[in-house]
Amino acid sequence: MKESTVAHGDESVSLLERYWKGWISWGAAALALGQLSSGSAIAAERILFNYSILGRSISVRALETYARDGILTEDLVSYARFVNPKQMAQLREGLLQKVELSPVAVSQFLYSSPGELLLNRLSRLIQTRDGRGSFYALRSSLVLAAADPQGLTPLAILRQYPNSDVVVNVQEIVGLVDEVNRFLKQTDTVTQQIQTLSEAAPLSPAQRSILMQAKQSGPIEWQKFTLPFQDDTEKRLRYTRKVRQFAVDVYLPLTDRPRPLVVISHGLNSDRESYAYLAQHLASYGFAVAVPEHPGSNKQQLQSLLEGRGREVAEPIEFLDRPLDIQFLLDSLQSLAKTDERLQGRLDFDRAGIIGQSFGGYTSLAAAGAPLSFDNLLQNCGRELNTTLNISLALQCQALRLPSAQYQLADARIKAAIAINPIASGVFGPDSLAQIQVPVMVIAGSMDVVAPALPEQIQPFTQLKTLQRYLAVIQNSNHFSTIAPSSAEVEALPQIKGLEGPSPALAQSYVKVLSLLFMQRYLNSQQDNQILLSPAGAEALSQSPLPLSIVNALPDEGLVPDSVKPEDGEK
Repeated sequence: MKESTVAHGDESVSLLERYWKGWISWGAAALALGQLSSGSAIAAERILFNYSILGRSISVRALETYARDGILTEDLVSYARFVNPKQMAQLREGLLQKVELSPVAVSQFLYSSPGELLLNRLSRLIQTRDGRGSFYALRSSLVLAAADPQGLTPLAILRQYPNSDVVVNVQEIVGLVDEVNRFLKQTDTVTQQIQTLSEAAPLSPAQRSILMQAKQSGPIEWQKFTLPFQDDTEKRLRYTRKVRQFAVDVYLPLTDRPRPLVVISHGLNSDRESYAYLAQHLASYGFAVAVPEHPGSNKQQLQSLLEGRGREVAEPIEFLDRPLDIQFLLDSLQSLAKTDERLQGRLDFDRAGIIGQSFGGYTSLAAAGAPLSFDNLLQNCGRELNTTLNISLALQCQALRLPSAQYQLADARIKAAIAINPIASGVFGPDSLAQIQVPVMVIAGSMDVVAPALPEQIQPFTQLKTLQRYLAVIQNSNHFSTIAPSSAEVEALPQIKGLEGPSPALAQSYVKVLSLLFMQRYLNSQQDNQILLSPAGAEALSQSPLPLSIVNALPDEGLVPDSVKPEDGEK
């Protein structure tokens, strides 16, 4: 991959690195245990760089010497004549770039659906000499390289490649760099135009004061307790053929009158603690908050994979289980409110809302009224899946393994919904999203390479028909910016630390304020909040390095392409 440094300038390289780090980041969050019993009787000796009919070879030994000692030897001397010193330094740094992952974790990830998607793409870039078996050769070298005493580095991958010659398809790399460059520039252009559309007259001092106060904790005390649920209802058994057990954290304001209820749905490989900061904030302003654990796509699911008890990051049935969790949670709380002294007279089920992130964003939109669209999945999950730059599509396309049916996943008690970094382009479509009739806010991060903003949030936003819709774009934030991992998560998976991008505290502050204002507006009918959920409100909140924009609509033409697919580039 680093060979693109030679062929292109720094801008293309940085864009490619940004995308590559996104794959690694998401892979680190989705790793699982597996075993691969393979040895490498033959190690790579030479790398052949092919571009059209031209070719040049470099020995792995020469690269090792240069990476270790900075000394140019053998055929690397002639190669260095074609590049400048800065690019050679980038090559040396890139060869030793280490990713802290265990062999078993790498192995199982590469056997998962997203891992195989990654391998399919990379095996077009790094190949055996005759092109046969490139996929399996690359998988073997990646796993063996993870066991290298010096760590998983590009140099270790080359050393462990199970053929004497490694062919680097420079023409394919050039195409990938250009493709990534086009897609990311397109995303940057659209998000910058949204920022321009978000310009507005400033708020009054009184309005600004209300907005700033919303950043602080509210005056209401609350208590937290956990409820165990077991769903063996006829609908769950009919849809999924299994009983579902899960826990729910309840944050209950200590007031006498019924309070509006907000459900928070965590994302893939996360848990109930990921948005505890948001639950606490809302509770301090008088909202009852229920945070369910989704056992088939949470942190414990990751642990099951690490222990060899699971096969996938999330099974397809999670696309049904998650919205069913929301329905059963609301049913159970309504029932408990009649008998549990803690809940009696404390919950208003006519004022319920939902907030979800990533897979939880899907859950939020499904609960709000968007049905699964198998027609849309079929259109998006063909052969193009092997060449897409949108890695969230690999997860979404797993839903095609479900029996095609009209699943009833919406809940009429949900009166407002927020979707943060949702995955939506495959599982929903224009007809699905048009069925949502409640107010919706979509929050996107411009640097999200897991669920890219353009196809997964901005385009779906334009397909919403509800009159109360908002698109909030946080520039420079990524898929992990608004998640607050627990100390246990960081300890179990140190790779999480640093994935959240610049200033995660600021991104989380935005989520607290926007969620509070939105739920106050649509669950409490606080009409004065309307002006705060506007371009003017975004401008007042916005801070460097994460500028914030809010729009209620986008132009019908000229801003968002009719069909946004990262793999299409500008074709």
